[in-house]
Amino acid sequence: MSEAPQKPHHVVIVGAGFGGLETAFRLAGAPVTITMIDRRNHHLFQPLLYQVATASLATSEIAWPIRYLLRDRPEVTTLFANVNGVDPAGKRVLLEDGGAVSYDTLVLATGARHAYFGHDEWEPFAPGLKTLEDATTLRRRILVAFERAERETDPEKRAALLTFVIVGAGPTGVEMAGTIADMARDTLPPDFRNIDTRKARVVLIEAGPRVLAGFPEDLSAYAQRSLEKLGVEVLTNTPVELCDADGVVGAGKRIEARTILWAAGVQAAPVAKWLDAEKDRAGRIKVNADLTVPGDPDIFVVGDCATVLPAALA
Repeated sequence: MSEAPQKPHHVVIVGAGFGGLETAFRLAGAPVTITMIDRRNHHLFQPLLYQVATASLATSEIAWPIRYLLRDRPEVTTLFANVNGVDPAGKRVLLEDGGAVSYDTLVLATGARHAYFGHDEWEPFAPGLKTLEDATTLRRRILVAFERAERETDPEKRAALLTFVIVGAGPTGVEMAGTIADMARDTLPPDFRNIDTRKARVVLIEAGPRVLAGFPEDLSAYAQRSLEKLGVEVLTNTPVELCDADGVVGAGKRIEARTILWAAGVQAAPVAKWLDAEKDRAGRIKVNADLTVPGDPDIFVVGDCATVLPAALA
């Protein structure tokens, strides 16, 4: 009596961002089957989200169907589902609809969302920029602000409509501030009759001492000079204390603005909660040098939801 054929090793990848897709691509030719799970049906090129938000690119130019990207990989099955937990003991990924997917090896590449440092009530007034939906929301707010300013006759209300505040001077905040200023100065002036879009006020607020804090100081200084040449007001050492429908308060000073964009921080997806694992302040799981979860070599965490333990780098 012949033995039943052994099932191939099953790899489950949660998240079809850069980390998840790269994992799937690197496993091409390996003796495994792969299940790719994502709560959206498209892969998103996040570095260009700010161009969608400022109407420079269409959504279709930075988003591609996951199934299309993997259509030549018959060993890969794509599932459109929302994950809400992991059962490490049973080696299962738990789905929001009550289903579950078994794995031999699990790769968590779920990314991160913007964080409001304990002030989630600010989100309706200051949306962030992490998804395609975020980008289209911001684009609508930016363009509608100019349209409403065109009709507004009250000088103070018009000034508030033409004031754009970006909170956070990391790469996304710097890109957004520069692009809005460039749009107001060079792109929009011929399209409006009652307002001079070049008088729009773009304010970049940073709690720390400089923009692009993760970059060398000379590049940070260069970026700030470039922004100021475009007319952007750069306010450093200015922690935000309040966001509401009428503007922001930073370092005790209020700025009246009808459009606020949040680019100040990120919070990892809740993978640490799923695994009951140690995490850092941003919610990222502390992993070993090979990106495995301490105590569970069958689970890997990659990308924005992982941070490597310092001891592992020694």
